[in-house]
Amino acid sequence: MIETSRRSMWNINILRILRRWPTSSIIILGLVCFAGIFSPLLAPYDPSAISLADRHIPPVFFGGTWEHPFGTDPMGRDIFSRIIHGARISMFVAGVALIFGGLFGTTIGLISGYMGGWVDEILMRIVDIKYSLPLILIALALALVLGPSLKLLLGLLAFLVWGGFARQVRGEVLLLKQLDYVSMARVSGASTFRVLYKHVLPGVLNTVVVVATLQVGSVILAEASLSFLGAGVPPPTPTWGAMIASGRMYIDDAWWDCLVPGVAILLTVLALTLLGDWLRDRIDPRLRQLE
Repeated sequence: MIETSRRSMWNINILRILRRWPTSSIIILGLVCFAGIFSPLLAPYDPSAISLADRHIPPVFFGGTWEHPFGTDPMGRDIFSRIIHGARISMFVAGVALIFGGLFGTTIGLISGYMGGWVDEILMRIVDIKYSLPLILIALALALVLGPSLKLLLGLLAFLVWGGFARQVRGEVLLLKQLDYVSMARVSGASTFRVLYKHVLPGVLNTVVVVATLQVGSVILAEASLSFLGAGVPPPTPTWGAMIASGRMYIDDAWWDCLVPGVAILLTVLALTLLGDWLRDRIDPRLRQLE
């Protein structure tokens, strides 16, 4: 009787943890980050090694072997190794783009919301212009003129995300600057920089974290789209978008060339979106759900 009660309590605790924390998202993102960090040790083959004799080997459960569990691509390269190395590229690109785009967008949002007036008007119109620009067409034009490169891709993705940070942070600053502790800091003679850095910035950090988490999925999708169109990381560096592009010609006979990297993008973006929603609900007191 006691043993049954203990098992019931154990099951209840597990279910409570699964409901309270985004367990599936944490597991998926943990695997992606682990694969990206230790990709040279985990990948069984060189992701760029070509072996035409091994081209289009199907996955293990569809007639293939465990030597290539996800099959091989049109050049005979191991898809499992390329997926692992592609995770490193996706995480690196997303991290760098969010750091630079987030810093720039947060700075713009702080200045715009705190200063107000004509400064706010000019900066927000710049944000509006940014959103009106077609990123894909700009990326293709720049890739044609300058050639595809990692630096160009990072710059385009940072340009993609900074507007979201600017708008969200500005909205928070418009509320925070009316609070008493910010007014007291200004009355006491604190400089504008000190007020923004010491009093306003800590109040918007939660918003910045949530926006960054929600933007990661968009950045990974944008990177995959640009790599698919040939404006991303140049070959032979493996990226998930480039893998889909190289396999789209053979989708009738070798569907795994596109399906495997597509599933990797789907799971990663879905996990990041769910994690961002959870963080928003946990951090924002207006949306927090008490159990």
